[in-house]
Amino acid sequence: MSEEIRENNEAEVSVPQTEDKAQKKRERKKFWLGFLVGVVGVVLAACIVSVVAYLGFRKQYSYSEEAQLGTGKKSESNASVVTSATTAKMTMIERLIKKNYYMDVDSEELRDGIYRGMLASLGDPYSEYYSAEDLKEAMESNEGIYYGIGAYVSLDNELNLSVISGIISGTPAEEAGLQEGDIIYKVDGTDTTGMTVSEVVSMIRGEEHTTVDLSLIRDGEVVEITVERRRVESPTVDYEMLEDNIGYIQITEFDDVTTDQFTEAMAVLKGQNMKGLILDLRSNGGGNLDTCIDIAQQMLPKGLIVYTEDKYGNRDEYTCDGEREFDKPLVVLVNGYTASASEILTGAIKDYRLGTVMGTTTYGKGIVQQIISLKDGTAVKMTISRYYTPKGHYIHEIGIEPDIEVEFDADAYKKDKTDNQLEAAKTQIKRLMD
Repeated sequence: MSEEIRENNEAEVSVPQTEDKAQKKRERKKFWLGFLVGVVGVVLAACIVSVVAYLGFRKQYSYSEEAQLGTGKKSESNASVVTSATTAKMTMIERLIKKNYYMDVDSEELRDGIYRGMLASLGDPYSEYYSAEDLKEAMESNEGIYYGIGAYVSLDNELNLSVISGIISGTPAEEAGLQEGDIIYKVDGTDTTGMTVSEVVSMIRGEEHTTVDLSLIRDGEVVEITVERRRVESPTVDYEMLEDNIGYIQITEFDDVTTDQFTEAMAVLKGQNMKGLILDLRSNGGGNLDTCIDIAQQMLPKGLIVYTEDKYGNRDEYTCDGEREFDKPLVVLVNGYTASASEILTGAIKDYRLGTVMGTTTYGKGIVQQIISLKDGTAVKMTISRYYTPKGHYIHEIGIEPDIEVEFDADAYKKDKTDNQLEAAKTQIKRLMD
């Protein structure tokens, strides 16, 4: 509008023209004005089409993302962090790194670092980004076979360091003298402080017949141990018949193979006239929720096993029909490394008073993670909900207190392999059997 006013004002003060020339000038102005209006109209139309197309794409992408992740709701406060400003800043930082950083930079690792950083910003040690290789290792681990040293690793929340929570018999970890409770300070010289358990495990694992150097803190001293990596088959369930027809089942983790192994163990022990059962969940760091539910359905009475709630209040319930309720004396052994899925099973057994929980207070992990696969072969593991025991107990960072507390006597075990907690469990179950 201002440009039109300026043109009109200039015409009013211009030098007088003859009628013919003035008429021709007016016609020329009309032509150019029409031409300009037409051009502007075309450009505006193109822009409108582009904006509509862009918004349509964003809308379609957003909906497909919600359908894939099952978010269900959107919050106005959760505005997108991936804007033109953030992408421009990331591009600038990338240029600065590639130009000024004193070593060569791998572009793929740099991209992975961006994705890892987004998950790390949540401040949740259980939410993380999986590269294609990380995802492959996670899937192989769930199948009970991997290449590593044969040790279970958990997180010590107080120290913010990973710790050896169990040793698989007959593996390089046992041969090298690793012990439960060893704090993993460094892996191949790299400080592990602040790393997630998955990151530490990924560093420990590697190609068969290679070695890994571990710096461990044991009884206040640093111990350096080199361990060979080999193919490890993790037996997730171990069982035997003890004296007085006391059945013993140890579950070390809940993997894809665990349900069948547990079912076999129960069938064999029942076939041998089991009169009571000790279920050993010590140092069981958890695993698949579905596997835990499958096993719980072979033991619990009819009713809730566990329920979860997400941030929107959506509730998922996992139930048992009670048709295979365990009807013999039962003792459950737990310790400070009993976590996650194993706490779900322990919590349900305690709530239903199905058995006696013995040992020490459990780890206290009352949140659920889900691995969400992406189209490029990578994935994110993300905490999606809280879980509650049948009676509504939320045990995160609290743990489950045993009915009978029994501290583990490490000195006695080192001396002659005496397991005082197991012995106490035997004594208790004999009382229940009488």
